[in-house]
Amino acid sequence: MHELIAEFIGTFILILLGNGVVANVLLKQTKGHDGGWIVITAGWGMAVFVAVYVVAPYSGAHINPAVTFGLAMAGLFDWIKVVPFVTAQILGAIFAAWLVYVFYKDHFSITEGGELKKACFCTAPNIRNYSSNFLSEAVGTFILVYAVLYISKPFIEIAGQENVKVGLGALEALPVGLLVFAIGMSLGGTTGYAINPARDFGPRLIYHFLPIRRDAPSDWSYAWIPVLGPLAGAGIAAALFLII
Repeated sequence: MHELIAEFIGTFILILLGNGVVANVLLKQTKGHDGGWIVITAGWGMAVFVAVYVVAPYSGAHINPAVTFGLAMAGLFDWIKVVPFVTAQILGAIFAAWLVYVFYKDHFSITEGGELKKACFCTAPNIRNYSSNFLSEAVGTFILVYAVLYISKPFIEIAGQENVKVGLGALEALPVGLLVFAIGMSLGGTTGYAINPARDFGPRLIYHFLPIRRDAPSDWSYAWIPVLGPLAGAGIAAALFLII
């Protein structure tokens, strides 16, 4: 149970800070208004960093169904835990997205343009082409999961002894945050790089029940892309990891 609580908290932190930076940049009269894409991608990278260093000791900080699926595919995670982990992640994302709405409610109320408001919850393609959009999410998640599978602690060599891994404390979470930042800067311009089914599905679901939805539909016809695309990318990453 402590692992599931950790995944809930970790995903909650991820979405609160990640969707929070999007709201800070897109909504009117915020301190970060019009901060731009670099601010958004940096915010998401740091959101991952904070979430990972908080809960990694308890659950491994998957905070992403695609990561959970990829680890299970690679034989590094018990399949029986996949559904409970994913459920905890989605619930954490839902609660965090609702809190982002409450936190920025005054700014949502004065912002014109429903798509801007919806973007504070879920992703959407700049050019709608399902095959290209699917590829974008799959490739971005492939890079994420494949790199995560190879991230390891640094080590030092001591004469007469085996290599000793060196602990870095909270900084051990930094590579994953930098990885997400890099993916956003390089590959996020097409779909907004969900690369995480819980990150998109949970907030999209809560958005569907908020009063601001009247300004822009939830777009469920696209919602399968940021779910299946990342899972496909994670599966390919795991398969390549096993082959090599």
